[in-house]
Amino acid sequence: MHDEFTVRNVTINGVHTAVKVIGRGPPVVFLHGASTLEGWDALKPLAAHFTVYAPSHPGFGFSGDAPHLASMGDLVVHYRALIKALDLDRPHLIGFSMGGWLAAELAAMCGERFEKLVFVAPAGLHHRAHPMTDLASIPPAQFPAYLAADVEVALRFFPDGLDPAAANAFGQARAREGQSVRRLTGPFGFGHPNLARWLRHVTNPALICWGDQDRIIPVETAQLWRAAIDHAEFASYREAGHLVLLEAPQAMEKISTFLNS
Repeated sequence: MHDEFTVRNVTINGVHTAVKVIGRGPPVVFLHGASTLEGWDALKPLAAHFTVYAPSHPGFGFSGDAPHLASMGDLVVHYRALIKALDLDRPHLIGFSMGGWLAAELAAMCGERFEKLVFVAPAGLHHRAHPMTDLASIPPAQFPAYLAADVEVALRFFPDGLDPAAANAFGQARAREGQSVRRLTGPFGFGHPNLARWLRHVTNPALICWGDQDRIIPVETAQLWRAAIDHAEFASYREAGHLVLLEAPQAMEKISTFLNS
């Protein structure tokens, strides 16, 4: 059976990197966002057709700490080495949120190492009229409502207050990941001022997916991505927020069809 994740542990430049693997078929690398709170179960539908590799970024999830990483460029170097260590030959690349920004920099710097690209509600480009929400400004109690149009979809990943130990572990995990995010975004925030210029050189087939009720990175930002990668397909999903892969299962169906075509 290929319906449950296994874990591969790889050391990259001294950093323990945990990679969840599921499925069979051509390789797909999935890059998560600025938190791992929602896990990776949304990727399971891809397992029937692809072998999905879902690493935890250094300083996130199941991977070790990496306080020396000081920018997204450092993370690009880490992932180039990781993909080589995993011996993946031209995998498809999916990036969600902050992972979409990471996928964009990887594609811009070494697009020849990948097949198709998928950007899911990606960070990285800044729309002046529709700015990304400052995550630090969101009251913790309101965070689930910012992640999903249907707050119940997000609430299942948050402590319910009945288990103090679980709530403490959740808080520690989010604080650790928050520190890593602050290091990666320190130079320019959630993006790079030259990213749009770099993306114009990307020739890989590309798909952009977004929820039309995204309160973290407004769907209007897709205009910038479509201008930078003018051959990219675009799909938006009604009544879906930032966690579009969980709120709109048809988004994963679209991704699977795109990668299979």
